[in-house]
Parts: sequence; C-alpha cells; structure tokens
Amino acid sequence: MAFLERLPRLCHIQNVVICFFFLFGIVIGSFLNVCISRIPEGLSIVAPGSRCPRCLTPIKAYDNVPIFGWLWLRGKCRSCALPISPMYPTVELLTGLLFVCCYLTFDITQATFKWLFFICLILILTVTDLRARMLPDAVTWPGFGIGIGLSLFLPPDDELAFLLCVRLFHRVPPRPVLGLLDALLGAVFGSLLLLAAAALYKFVRKRDGMGLGDVKMMAMVGAFMGPRGAFFTILLGTLFGSVVGLAVIVMLYLLRWKNDLAARAARRGLGKARELRWAIVSKYQLPLGTFLGAAALLVVFFVESPLLNLLQRWL
Repeated sequence: MAFLERLPRLCHIQNVVICFFFLFGIVIGSFLNVCISRIPEGLSIVAPGSRCPRCLTPIKAYDNVPIFGWLWLRGKCRSCALPISPMYPTVELLTGLLFVCCYLTFDITQATFKWLFFICLILILTVTDLRARMLPDAVTWPGFGIGIGLSLFLPPDDELAFLLCVRLFHRVPPRPVLGLLDALLGAVFGSLLLLAAAALYKFVRKRDGMGLGDVKMMAMVGAFMGPRGAFFTILLGTLFGSVVGLAVIVMLYLLRWKNDLAARAARRGLGKARELRWAIVSKYQLPLGTFLGAAALLVVFFVESPLLNLLQRWL
C-alpha cells in the first residue's frame, strides 16, 4: 500500500527528470549546430555569436531559442528573409530525444554522462558527413582522447582484455587498466577492420569506397565501446549503407538521373544511353560515416544497454 501511495509521486518525479533531459538536450543540440556549421569551415565555435550568413545581422536571443525560434521565424531570417535550414531544429529535436533515451536506458548513473558525451560527438560527425562529406579531425581525435580517458573510470563493458590477461599473463590487472586495454583494443580493432574493408572494396571495385575519416571515427567509437561495440557498429553501419545505397542507386536510375549526360555521351558513340546512365548512377556514393554514426547509436541503446547485458550474462 505504501508503494502504491508513492507511485504517483514517483511518476511525477520521473516526468520532471525526462523534461529536464529533453530541454537540456535541445539546448546542447543548438550548440551542436554551431559545431556542425563552423568546424568544416575551420571557423571558431565560440566567436562571433550566431548571425545571418548573408546580412550578418546578429540573431537575437529570443530568436535563438532551440526549435521554437525556427518555428516562429517560419524558417527565415528576420532581417533579410534568407531561408534557414531545417537542419537546425531537426538536430535540436533529435538531441533532446536521444538525451531522454539515454536517461531511460541508463538512469542517472556515471554511464549516462559517458554516453551523453558520445551522443554529442556522433551527432556532429553524422550530420557533418551527410552535409559536407567529411569527418573532421577536430572532432574525431578529441573524441578518441575522451573515450580513452573515460575508460579508466567507466570502462567498456567488454571482457576481451580480461580474457587476454588471464590466458597470456595468468593474472588480472586492476580495473582501470582493464578498461584502458579494452578501449585501446576497441580502437585498434575498429579502425583496422574498417581499413581492411576499405582495402577489399578498392580491390574489388577498383576505386576508393571510404576515406581515412571513417577509420578515425571508428577508432573513436572503439575507444568508447570496446571491440564488441566496434564490431557491431561496423556490421550494422555497412549493412545499412549497402541496403540504402542500393535503393538510392535504383531510385536514381528509375528517375533518369543524369539522363542528359548519358544521352550526350551516347550521341558521341561512347555506348548505349541506358548502359551509360547505369554506369554513372552506380558511382553515386553515400557518406559511410552517417551510417556508422546511426549504427553506433543503435549499439549504445540495444547492445550496451545494462538490461540487455544482464540478460546475456544470465543466458
């Protein structure tokens, strides 16, 4: 009876905490938009303040409220009516929702703050790769350092380092050392596995399929997750990328993308227009880092989840 009487109060407290995480998330998402917009251009993320890129009018504080500012401005600059990309409210909303998911998955624990850092880094890389086709070193290397540093206190939930130490040295080092080893093994495993996949792709297709930015990104992911999380991230990311990439190529072909270019080439005797159009479309590339980022978030919530790990150990 006492628990039933306390239940409404507990639910109310949880709703307040969820609202706090969401509001905190959309505020952080506003800062992530600054990073996404400025880091690829080599600009400072601190100064100057937010302003219109065309008329350079500083954005007022009441127009810079996450999500709502874009809505009441109707997606346009107040001074010159320059359209504002819907990327800004989308990133803010997504960050808020992911922060709530992080709280619901890990509760308020030390692991929660670790994965909040990771979510921010992944969002910057995912959206930047989608927009600019690049994964900035200014994000991947600091992210790698943060992952290595956090492993001393919040180690990846991976037992590979433990097994190696027991089998090779017949002793178990302190927990911070195990965490550091798991993070380093994850970084090495993730980056080398992706590098091997890139080499295989180039050998088969005779062209580059990914850049070193993806390899550095996986080193960062492995430092946070360990070898198991890095493996699942690459597995899911490449699977998503392959399925979506094939679907996009087929859709572009059916929509007769680059049809004029293929027709001009055909008139010059370079081949049949249909075959040339397929050859052009088949070279269209999607950013792998975007799919790796989405896969990493899925791994956080479905592989690194404490409830799932408890179930795996019980089984």
